[in-house]
This record gives sequence, structure tokens and C-alpha cells, in this order.
Amino acid sequence: MARHSIREAIGALRRAPGLAILSAVSIGLSLFVLGTFGLVAYNVELTLQSVEQRVEVVAYLRDDISAAQLEALQNDIRSFAEVEAVTHVSKFEAMRNAMQQLEEFREVFSDLEVNPLPASIEVQLKPDYRAPESVARVAELIAFYPFVEDVRYGREWVDKIYQLRRLGGAVAVILGLAFAVVAILIIGTTVRMAVMARREEIIIMRLVGATDGFIRRPFLLEGLVTGLAGGLLAFLLTYGAFWLVDGSLIDLQWLPPGWAAGGALAGGLLGLLASGAALRRHLILQE
Repeated sequence: MARHSIREAIGALRRAPGLAILSAVSIGLSLFVLGTFGLVAYNVELTLQSVEQRVEVVAYLRDDISAAQLEALQNDIRSFAEVEAVTHVSKFEAMRNAMQQLEEFREVFSDLEVNPLPASIEVQLKPDYRAPESVARVAELIAFYPFVEDVRYGREWVDKIYQLRRLGGAVAVILGLAFAVVAILIIGTTVRMAVMARREEIIIMRLVGATDGFIRRPFLLEGLVTGLAGGLLAFLLTYGAFWLVDGSLIDLQWLPPGWAAGGALAGGLLGLLASGAALRRHLILQE
């Protein structure tokens, strides 16, 4: 039975190779667009993660803070569940960092008789606590201490990071569904054409007692093979686009192995589902 299905599927592909190639190319191009967007979205996500790692809370200290108060403050902050590390930056270190980072103002800083920059505490957060709500909570807790002059963490900047992440996820889902529908329609049309071309054969098979499952299997296998071919083509095209862009225009990271393999297999799954839907409709109409 399985041998018959394979033989019939191969025969159908040989009888209409142009149609099969057209279907595979159409599926491949649809999935290629989705794969290209996935490549961009993945690299944007990596960039956002890199930026997110620099999210920190900076507490500027009063000049009259004592050593005991400073130690107590650092110990308290380290006890917060959200905090990964605490670093004290003295007034001298703040001036040195400013002179290194703002070289155009080095002479201005050198002419100052009094260091105007305050000491500070830089608070790095754990990866699971870098959301805007967690960062704001840590900043509010630190601001309660009377020897803390001001607390900054770039609230608008942190909010934008998470807005971009949510937007990227939503666009990925919408585009994924849209191109999946396009691929299903393409494969479904191809299968319906193949079924219509062999409708007399199907009618004869039914008259001699062939079950719907026996009739469906070759067509389902044909849709699966066509979809897999389209998925493989999409993989090759996406990798080709990555190879052309990476290093020449911008530096990119290739998709994780699971994503790449899943994208190729998605073509086969779409082919199988579309073939099944087209056959179900056709066989019902013939009853």
C-alpha cells in the first residue's frame, strides 16, 4: 500500500514536472520572504539583548555620605532580588571616566579647581529583572535613602527597548500567518488541478471499492514532497541572502539550527495540510 502511494506520487510528479516545479518555487519564494524577515528579526533581537545587558540603575550620592552609610547602602542594594552586581564609583573615578569619554572637554575638566561630579553607585540587574517595571521598582527603592541625591536609569530608553521587542514579535506572527496562508493556497490549487486531471481515475477507483484513504495517500505524499522542496529552496535562498549581506553591508548572525530546520520542514507540513484540505473538498463534492 505504501509502495503504491510512493509509485503514484512519483508518477504524478513525472507527468507534470512543470506544475510541480512551479508550486515548489512559489512555496519557496513565499517562505524565503518569511525566512528573510525571520533573519532580520533574529538579529534585531540579538541587538536588543545586547543593549538590554547595559540596562542599569545609577544612584548619585550626596557629598556628605559617610563610609558606614555607603557600605550599608551597598549591602542593602545587593540584597534586592533583582540585583546582580553593585559597583561604587568615587568622585575621582567619575571625573576620570568623564575625561576619557568626553575628550573634547578634557581641558575644561582639567581647569576645574573643584570636582563637580558626584560619587555614584551603578546597579546591574539580573537578566530576568530588566523589564521596565523591575527597573523602576529598584530605582524607587534606592531613591528612598536620604543620602541618595538622584536616581537615573533611562526610563524612556528602557521602555523603547521592550516596545521594539513586542512590535517585532507581533509583526513576525502576522507575517508568518499571512505567508502560511499564501503557501497553503498555492499548494491547494496545485493539488486540485492534479485531482481534476485524474478525476476519471479516481471515479473508477471508487467504483472498484477503493477507500478515500487509499485515494488520498499519493496526493498527500505529492503535496509533502512539493512542500519540502519549497522549504529547501527557501532555506538556500535565505542562506544566500545572508551570505551576500553578512560582512559586506552589516554583520549578521545566522539563524539557530532549530529555526532553519523548522523553516524547511514547515514547507512540507504546509504541503501536507493544503493537499489534505483540497482532497477533502474534492472527494466530498464527488459523493
